[in-house]
Amino acid sequence: MSDKARILELRSLLERANSAYYQDANPFMSDTEFDTLLSELGELEGLHPEYHDPNSPTVRVGGEPIDGFETIPHSLPMLSIDNTYNEQEVRAWMIKTLKGLGSVSSENSGLFQSDPTRFVCEPKIDGVALSIRYESGVFIRALTRGDGTQGDDVSHAVRTIQSLPLKLNPEDVPEVLEIRGEVYIPLPEFERINQEREDTGDDLFMNPRNACAGTIKQLDPKVAASRNLGFIAHGIGEVSDTHYAVNFSSFSDQIQSLGVPTTTLRTIACDEEEVIEAIHRIDTIRHDLDYATDGVVIRINSFAQQSQLGNTSKSPRWIVAFKFPAERKTTKLIAVDHQVGKTGKITPRATLEPVLLAGTSVSHATLHNYGMVRQRDLHLGDVVEVEKAGEIIPQVVGVRLDERPSDAEQVLPPDHCPTCESPLEIEPPESFEDPTLETTRRCINPECPAQIREKLVWFVGRRQMDIDTLGESTIDVIRASEIPLDHFADIYLLKDHQEELLNLDRMGEKKVENLISSIEASKNRGLSKLLSGMGIRHVGASTSKALAKVFRNYDELLKAEVWELMPMAVNRLSQKKREEYTGSKDKLEREYETGLGADTAPLFYSYLHSPAAIDTFTQFRDLGIDLSSHDFVDPDQEFDNPFAGKTIVLTGSLEHYTRPQLSEILESMGAKCSGSVSKNTDLLIAGEKAGSKLTKAQSLGVEIWDESKTRQTLDSINDSE
Repeated sequence: MSDKARILELRSLLERANSAYYQDANPFMSDTEFDTLLSELGELEGLHPEYHDPNSPTVRVGGEPIDGFETIPHSLPMLSIDNTYNEQEVRAWMIKTLKGLGSVSSENSGLFQSDPTRFVCEPKIDGVALSIRYESGVFIRALTRGDGTQGDDVSHAVRTIQSLPLKLNPEDVPEVLEIRGEVYIPLPEFERINQEREDTGDDLFMNPRNACAGTIKQLDPKVAASRNLGFIAHGIGEVSDTHYAVNFSSFSDQIQSLGVPTTTLRTIACDEEEVIEAIHRIDTIRHDLDYATDGVVIRINSFAQQSQLGNTSKSPRWIVAFKFPAERKTTKLIAVDHQVGKTGKITPRATLEPVLLAGTSVSHATLHNYGMVRQRDLHLGDVVEVEKAGEIIPQVVGVRLDERPSDAEQVLPPDHCPTCESPLEIEPPESFEDPTLETTRRCINPECPAQIREKLVWFVGRRQMDIDTLGESTIDVIRASEIPLDHFADIYLLKDHQEELLNLDRMGEKKVENLISSIEASKNRGLSKLLSGMGIRHVGASTSKALAKVFRNYDELLKAEVWELMPMAVNRLSQKKREEYTGSKDKLEREYETGLGADTAPLFYSYLHSPAAIDTFTQFRDLGIDLSSHDFVDPDQEFDNPFAGKTIVLTGSLEHYTRPQLSEILESMGAKCSGSVSKNTDLLIAGEKAGSKLTKAQSLGVEIWDESKTRQTLDSINDSE
């Protein structure tokens, strides 16, 4: 059998296995067998990119990261739904709706007559609304709601949802079938994710909806794949066959028969009392569901009647949501812990006397930030009001000041890191004048033990120090052993522990040899990569490179005054450059911007001169790590090429370069590479599958080159030299 035939065979088999497991609940192969076949398919697809299929079963585990989001118009608007908050408002909406359909007499308003109007009631899932488009039965794209008229293409993430079929039988569906629904993180999955984040010192997600929204907007689909997203359909978009379904309930039944997930808790109601009864029934079981629900959606069943009622400018008139009130109880505040997350953010966490809330015992609650602590004037011993945000995360929402004990002690924020005693950055700086405005308190030491594991993972990344053999799992294995790996410098001391490394799980002789070799090679990355890899607050890749363009080495950087770390002042330039930029301050700052401003430059300066930073760089120097800049630009250097002085944006897939590689080449020739298209963009270099950046560049009249022209120009420049 040819590789192509085997690829097609495996895809068909695995698609049937997925359908049997997720749609039919009747699996015909074991998980181990499925994983083995999926691995075989992945290897064959890697060998044969010419047989690429965006809906292959392998995309369920995540593919390559995308470059950014493309915004696409909705074929039909995705409007928001009006809310009601009590039974009286529901009844009033139903009366108004029936009047709009001519179903209620003026003499008996509020009473149903013989009109066949029916209402459908379903749980309101607290997730993220999506529009899923199939053409000829094949998944084409998934768009977020956006502003209702256009949304972001998040297909890369949605393809990883195991329960959502990527292919439907084309004989059973119209040419175009759009299904609206809700993507969500199942509650057991949400608890697992938050437990893992707590174990690694990350900030907890506040609720499943926010976590889900953040997940589908990740550029790397492997993040979505790792979080086991769910999907439930609850609406209809564009359908090319107007006779496909006459009402919502029949539409739901039809797509359910195709394997598209829908709710099993749908109720068809004839009158007000049946609608209210459905609300009560869902309220009694909602805490047992595996997804967060904050209400009940009530809609007219008939599509014809929906069309008759129409929409307002914001919402359809034929649908409304009833929102359940959040349960709130009082308890005693016993203690406040100051937790340090992986980014150094310090979050206050309350310990409470246990209280039963929304069906579970609550003994801890988030206090969000110290600005909120001050707003509520919290004291230990206070009687506080607690509720669950989104019915999931407990939070303190108020305090009973009249019940405060006389010996209550005020809750004060820490002035140094609770873990490493380093100085803290407080945001915004104005919070010193009004402490209740404070949103973030953060440790600025990148080698703080509370943050170090994630810092190490970042440091060795491909775009930082590029130690590709020291991945996340290897770091965890080493840190679980007795081999020291608690600081950046420890990475370069692993060569002294080769015998111990050989004894670790999955660490053979060849892997250890490659690991040490890769670590040694990283010593020569230069100042920009080193600064970027250290995870210093406010100093990312672009800022690190900008600093490295101005300072020849670490010693020059250390000697710089605070003002010299901000956008480059005219007096740092040569006489010729000063004359060139006279009266053109915007162009000057655009070309010599370091990314540090009046608020952030002092923080970076403070860190550079802190004992922790000086000790780290001293260790780097002693270990033979290159502290010189590979990106320094002499202000007097003259460039004579088509790229010099231009602001260039790269987009799309390139055949002969990675975008970072081409950016470095262009910047070495005097260009500035930017991540977004604007009126200041001089040139867009577009590869294959260029998206919204190309569209914007065309609308602004920006000059556009393809990769072939770029490569020919670079070759011509190299030949002339």
